[in-house]
Amino acid sequence: MLSHHEFATLILVRDAPDQVELNQPDLSALLERGLVSLERRPSGTRFPRVTTHGSFVLRLLSPAYFHAVE
Repeated sequence: MLSHHEFATLILVRDAPDQVELNQPDLSALLERGLVSLERRPSGTRFPRVTTHGSFVLRLLSPAYFHAVE
């Protein structure tokens, strides 16, 4: 189960990956769970990216999903 901080970080990675600090514990937890991966730009800098599994979790937890199921 994700904490509210981890869920917020997952949304931030999806919407604004350049604003995520790579050394924060919430990002480490998402990496361990396979919800986020670290990609490398041609310049050599790393940035977080939501994985397919992470996208699935975001869809499941979105209010739009629950309205579609009803």
